[in-house]
Amino acid sequence: MSYTRTTQFRTQRRSNWNRNQNTTRFASNVKLGPVTHTVLVALMITVLGLIYLTQATRASSYDYEAQAIDTKIAEMATEKTDLEVENARLTALESVQNSSVARTMTEPSETNYASE
Repeated sequence: MSYTRTTQFRTQRRSNWNRNQNTTRFASNVKLGPVTHTVLVALMITVLGLIYLTQATRASSYDYEAQAIDTKIAEMATEKTDLEVENARLTALESVQNSSVARTMTEPSETNYASE
């Protein structure tokens, strides 16, 4: 009498399956060749490069906006100092003309100039 193993018992022992493990694998009907794989990898690299470039140009556009704002701030600061000087000049002339000393002054009767 010869002893033979059943198919079910043999497959479980030789495959080293454990409990709660799936015994089937997904087999795709689509088979891709090496050229297709190369094209797909190139496309993925291209897409990632484009994403990187859009992020890099976005950062540089923010830099241009910040530079424009800094330029505007510098121009306004210069204008402010010019206006402060103008205000001081106008205020000084007005205060001198309205002072009590200026009111008591009289016109000179004769003016002489020194000549060389």
